[in-house]
Amino acid sequence: MEQVANEMVDSNQTRLHTNLEDPEEGQGSGAHMISTARVPADKPVRIAFSLDNAADDTPPEDAIPLAFPELEQQLQPLPPCHDSVESMQVYKQHCQIAEEYREVKKEIALLEERKKELIAKLDQAEKEKLDAAQLAREFEALTEENRTLKLAQSQCVEQLEKLRIQYQKRQGSS
Repeated sequence: MEQVANEMVDSNQTRLHTNLEDPEEGQGSGAHMISTARVPADKPVRIAFSLDNAADDTPPEDAIPLAFPELEQQLQPLPPCHDSVESMQVYKQHCQIAEEYREVKKEIALLEERKKELIAKLDQAEKEKLDAAQLAREFEALTEENRTLKLAQSQCVEQLEKLRIQYQKRQGSS
């Protein structure tokens, strides 16, 4: 017993032929066998596509308007068959998942931007820390040099005072 369902699919006038038949019938047609959960195992499903009525100027399949243009082509929800409740439900679910995916990608992009900002702040803080450590070392070195110079100055002042005293003694004794 053979049942044939012809169904119009999209504006290309593409016909979808679904044949439910006994496994022994129609073996020479060259169609591939596809089994589904809805069809009993003893009745294989044959799906054949015919583009007999399609015009030559028909846009290619990838010319279907994208529901989510920012998604990659293979992640795009396929247009549903409006006659099938299940197809519409799958399409809505796919759209919801695509929207969630878009939101997650957006959040990831924001988090990556925030990560870059934090890394830049961390690099700046480390640079400032290194600069502060360098400045502290320079301060210590300059403080030590200042102490040494003050000591040398005081020694020079003492020596000068001694020389003045000696000079005055020589002036006074002559």
